Amino acid sequence: MDSAIPELDQIKRQLMTLNRPKKPKMLVVDDEPDNLDLLYRTFRRDFNVLKAESGIRALEVLESEGEVAVIISDQRMPEMKGTEFLSKTVFQFPNTVRIILTGFTDIEDLVDAINSGQVYKYITKPWDPNELKMVVQKAAETYEVLKQRTEELRRAQNQIQLLATIMQTALEYPNLVATLDPIATAISDNFLADTCILQLVEGNVLVPVQGGHTSGGDLENWLADDPLAREAIASQNIQAAVNIATDATLASLPHYQQSAIKSHLSIPVVHGGRSIALISLQWKQPCTLRPDELTTVHLAAQQVALVITSFQGQ
Repeated sequence: MDSAIPELDQIKRQLMTLNRPKKPKMLVVDDEPDNLDLLYRTFRRDFNVLKAESGIRALEVLESEGEVAVIISDQRMPEMKGTEFLSKTVFQFPNTVRIILTGFTDIEDLVDAINSGQVYKYITKPWDPNELKMVVQKAAETYEVLKQRTEELRRAQNQIQLLATIMQTALEYPNLVATLDPIATAISDNFLADTCILQLVEGNVLVPVQGGHTSGGDLENWLADDPLAREAIASQNIQAAVNIATDATLASLPHYQQSAIKSHLSIPVVHGGRSIALISLQWKQPCTLRPDELTTVHLAAQQVALVITSFQGQ
């Protein structure tokens, strides 16, 4: 599908450059300080390594830091066994890959933990550094695959829901003007935008008819003075500034300075070879959209075009 909309390629490259992957997070848990420090030194080059000296402390770290790619936990610790700690992380962090270190033959605990999906692998103490590195590397790769699949499923569900919501407005509301606010709200919520404006266009000029949604304060509309909006309407292609601070021309414009908008997508709604509306997505931070989410943006604009023309044809 992406090959059918090549005009998005440049924006996707901008997003990929802006959102470069960071080192994955790893949590190491051991009540012996020497082991904890050794694990930290072993993996700090390739991971953002978090440390905890007990299962209870590890749960607190996860509560504050969020999901990690890999957890390495000692089995025999005071207050809480490693398998017990790991079992408490499964529901909230299903994609995290869990590894147990054990110097004992707790076969029953380990077998139960592995069979229930709580533990990916167990390593016996003293461990071989090369073996542990290999296991962790495979664990991190497994996490990335699971995370990608989860993200793809979530995006597919969100895309279906968004497109269905846009079309549903055509059935629920009596006229075109009434649909604009709910459509703008649905699009804003889907892409976590701080502001979304959906404004009609006639003869390549924005007209006063609009709908909008903002996360706080009054809705400000400066699109008539915005070069991205004008270019999107004229070219009928999406225009993007994924990090306005790095664009001297845009950053100097009063409406960007006053609104504190840091990234902006202007999406033309096109039908019959002409722009009939404009969708403006604005964020108060550099754009965090994934490159493949631009496809959903494009599809949403097509769906909005169907809604608008369905009312105009009445």
